[in-house]
Amino acid sequence: MTTVLLVHEISLWRASLACLLSADRELLVEVTDKGGVRAAAEEWSPDIFLTDLDCPDSVEVLAEVESLRCPDSGDGALVVLARGDRPGALRRAFDAGARGYIDKFGTAKGLPEIMRKVAGGGRHIDESLAFGLLQAADVPLSRRELGVLALAAEGESVSSIAGALHLTNGTVRNYLAAAIRKTGARNRLDAIRLSKQFGWL
Repeated sequence: MTTVLLVHEISLWRASLACLLSADRELLVEVTDKGGVRAAAEEWSPDIFLTDLDCPDSVEVLAEVESLRCPDSGDGALVVLARGDRPGALRRAFDAGARGYIDKFGTAKGLPEIMRKVAGGGRHIDESLAFGLLQAADVPLSRRELGVLALAAEGESVSSIAGALHLTNGTVRNYLAAAIRKTGARNRLDAIRLSKQFGWL
C-alpha cells in the first residue's frame, strides 16, 4: 500500500483529486491544507507528498515538506502538479527535491502508477514539463530569492515573510534587494512584474 498525503488549500479541488486517486485500491490517500502538513505527516508517514505549485502558499508548503522528508531513506518523496510556463515554480520544486513532475493540464490517466513509481524510488517528468525544467536552469534568481519574491507578490509584509520562512527581517530585505538587482527592476513591484512576465513566479 502506498500512502499519499495530498496538500492543497482549496478543499473542493483537494477532495476531487483524492477521490480520483482513491479509486486505486493500492493507494491510501490522506488530505490536508498547509496548516496540517506536519501533524498529518507524523500521523500517516506518507510515501508521497503531493502538492500543486499553483496553490496559494506553495512556497511555505514546499519548505514544510522538505523539512519533513527523509531523503536518505527514500520516504516522503515529493511529487508536484505544475505548469510548463512557470520555470521559477519548477525550479523551486527541483531545489526542494521533487522526484515527480505532473502536468496539471494533462490527463489523469496513469496518476496511480506515477505515485507507485516515485514511492518505489523512481522519478517521473511529464514530457510537456521537460522544456520548462530546462528553462528553470536559466532563472537568474536563487531558490530563496524566488521564495521571498513569491510571498511578496502575494502581498505579504517583510515581517510575515520572515516568519513564514524562518528568516530575519534583514535577510528578507537582502533577498528582495538581490531579486530587484538580478531582474534589472526599478523596485520590488517591478521585480514581481518582470518575474511573472518571464514565468519565474
